[in-house]
Amino acid sequence: MRTTKAVRARAQALLARARAGESRWFSVDNSAMATAAQEVAAVTRYNYPALNIPFHSRWRHFEAGQVDRKAVLDSAMGAKGHLHAADRARTWIDLAVVSVLLDAGAGADWKYLEAGSGKSFSRSEGLGVASLHAFMAGLFSSEAEHPLQVDAQGLRRITSAQLAEAFQVTADNPLVGLEGRVVLLRRLGETLAEQPASFGPKGRPGGLFDVLAGANGVAVPATAEVSAHDILAELLATLSPIWPSANQLGGIALGDCWRHAAVSGPGLSNGWMPFHKLSQWLSYSLLEPFSWAGVTVRGLDDLTGLPEYRNGGLFLDAGVLQLKDPRLAQQAWQAHDELIVEWRALTVALLDELAPLVRKELELSADTMPLACVLEGGTWATGRVLAQRLRGGTPPLNIVSDGTVF
Repeated sequence: MRTTKAVRARAQALLARARAGESRWFSVDNSAMATAAQEVAAVTRYNYPALNIPFHSRWRHFEAGQVDRKAVLDSAMGAKGHLHAADRARTWIDLAVVSVLLDAGAGADWKYLEAGSGKSFSRSEGLGVASLHAFMAGLFSSEAEHPLQVDAQGLRRITSAQLAEAFQVTADNPLVGLEGRVVLLRRLGETLAEQPASFGPKGRPGGLFDVLAGANGVAVPATAEVSAHDILAELLATLSPIWPSANQLGGIALGDCWRHAAVSGPGLSNGWMPFHKLSQWLSYSLLEPFSWAGVTVRGLDDLTGLPEYRNGGLFLDAGVLQLKDPRLAQQAWQAHDELIVEWRALTVALLDELAPLVRKELELSADTMPLACVLEGGTWATGRVLAQRLRGGTPPLNIVSDGTVF
């Protein structure tokens, strides 16, 4: 349940079932995949004319409005004495972890006005920029003299009012799932505090760097390397207590795993469809901090595509997936509803099939355009473009978000 092999195998089984006409919810038009690939290739060329496509990660949102906020952060780290690669990596990881966990859908009515640039950002970009400024202001740190960190005590004391103020939430500027985000941050604080072997005496997410890269103090081994799946596995093993407790096996919180009657698997895992979307999004967002610190990252394509509403919306809006009953698009759905579980699973499987078609359109290889770049170029952006074209930006399905999944 905590491997991407399981995610892929079960997603592929549901896709094969849908193609055989056995899905209650969806039909699949294989011929529309070529059109979807062309749409993604066109958006990728527009976004990255030289085809120098970076990874899909939270760091792209920190660049919203073509502002290099990482450079600002790095400068601030230098001013605070964080000069060594390992120190910088821990700080980057602290930021990425808390920012990704705040990255569930913001809703259509929320925006963030950045004082420095005077620019307004919404959705994922707005959440990214807002979380970065909250981080730099020391919201997640318990030590006033060390604002550029996230620690257990700082997270456990966060209030809804503090997060609302940092994210400029008002009655006229509502943020979907605010309370859920606060609960998630507090749970993160408790979890970090309970695992000093992984997160150090302060309970910092950046402790992952020491565990996975073998760092010791300020030193990073010259031969240090890590696999993308090892990053995910460590996140799932250490952070599982932060997720809502309804989805459990043997008393262990499963997180982003949901019931589907047609999914088969061994033992107690039978009937469960795993995704780990936020954990995989976080894994993608940690690839660069490890690399920037001199650690070789391998196995990029072991992670799956992300089953969220932009990638999933791409396949509905491009006609690859079609609702058997179009009226279902008008209903409100929960993350645990079978239709949503299946939609997300089909998205994972179809992203794997779409990636080589996009590379062919762009005349790029899997080595030069791994899945992380297909997503960034890419599928997520195309999902947004099609949603804007067809509905003014709203997703094709109405999902009720609690701020912890989408």
